[in-house]
Amino acid sequence: MTGDWIAPLMFFTVLTCIFLGYPVAFTLGGVSLVFVCIGVALGYFDWSLLFAIPERIFGIMSNYVLLAVPFFIFMGTILEKSRLAEDLLKTMGTLFGSLRGGLALAVIFVGALLAAATGVVGASVVAMGLISLPVMLRYGYSKELSSGVIAASGTLGQRIIPPSVVLVVLGDQLGVSVGDLFRGSLTPGLMLVGGYAVYVMIIAKIKPAVAPALPPEMIAIPKKQLFKQVVFVMFPPLILILVVLGSIFFGIATPTEAGALGSVGAMIIAACSKRLTFTALKQTMESTTHLTAMVMMLLVGSTAFALVFRGLYGDVWIEELLTNLPGGKVGLLIVTNLAIFILGFFIDFFEIAFIIVPLLVPVFRMMGFDLVWLGVMIGVNLQTSFLTPPFGFALFYLRGVAPKEVKTTHIYRGVMPFIIIQLLGLILLILFPEVVSWLL
Repeated sequence: MTGDWIAPLMFFTVLTCIFLGYPVAFTLGGVSLVFVCIGVALGYFDWSLLFAIPERIFGIMSNYVLLAVPFFIFMGTILEKSRLAEDLLKTMGTLFGSLRGGLALAVIFVGALLAAATGVVGASVVAMGLISLPVMLRYGYSKELSSGVIAASGTLGQRIIPPSVVLVVLGDQLGVSVGDLFRGSLTPGLMLVGGYAVYVMIIAKIKPAVAPALPPEMIAIPKKQLFKQVVFVMFPPLILILVVLGSIFFGIATPTEAGALGSVGAMIIAACSKRLTFTALKQTMESTTHLTAMVMMLLVGSTAFALVFRGLYGDVWIEELLTNLPGGKVGLLIVTNLAIFILGFFIDFFEIAFIIVPLLVPVFRMMGFDLVWLGVMIGVNLQTSFLTPPFGFALFYLRGVAPKEVKTTHIYRGVMPFIIIQLLGLILLILFPEVVSWLL
């Protein structure tokens, strides 16, 4: 009897425990220890491999790239907690308010910008839901369009539009440059923003009652005052994002250095707006510490899992399973996208990044795929999964902050057109990899 069954059993045991609700980081570590004992008892595991775990954990803690994670979280959270995002939405709403669907366009652009800065799962959807959903409903926007726009735009930046914590983590797990991932994801992200905007303009033209223009009295602001709002409210966060991205794209700074610059810049903007209060700073630091600690604990657990899984020849099992699929590369892409899409219903991005992605990398590298393109594809796929009823995480976040008159069915119907746009974007990304590579 061989030990070929142990690695698959370990993999499915981890997934089962996660689906049952056990904390992911402790599930990874605990299951790994259990299967070490099983493997050693049956003679299929060399227990001396465990001596490598402390060294690997030390390598994680000294990973310079991962320092970008708390910096980007801090940068986005300070913009949110100091209510600068709310001011930004009001200004954008005033600029676009005279157009049918103008408020929805403002939500798309501000949501994408806020999500790009925050990069925190759920934070942008919740923030945009609290800020913009009551306003859109007050001025006659349909519940479906309002919900769909907020869920889609809030999820967009967390996955695709740089700078994003998600892309930093993906870069580390894929073993590729974070700067390359930022550059590669920029065009697909902007394409999706453009697709959302075009859809809103079309629906506003066909059904004016669904997305009306704002009343004249709401946008009747003197030009001088409007100019001040644009200069002092819109420009600072926009310039901050451009400086952070530009310093990475042009090789002036590493993602970690750019994240530190962004954190300081966000505090300066909040201070200049007289919004840098002790409460906002305290909440930002607590949120940053909590999320960073979660990511680090997941990394420790996933390191133990990866070491034990490989010690039980699980990497060989995965490689044989994926390389022998019918259809070759096409079959691999179909199975990978379906698996990630379905897992995205039940477990968060970080769990997928730390458990699934490392298992896929050797196979995709062996079959000649560009790993930067793979990272962008995973981001678009998960973004679609997070929007898809009935399990999409973004829908749960929005449901938690939506007014009582907005039913779950309104949210489900509202996101369907944006899911179609997402799927079209994913198909184009697969058919035309140049969309990712032309900026590299």
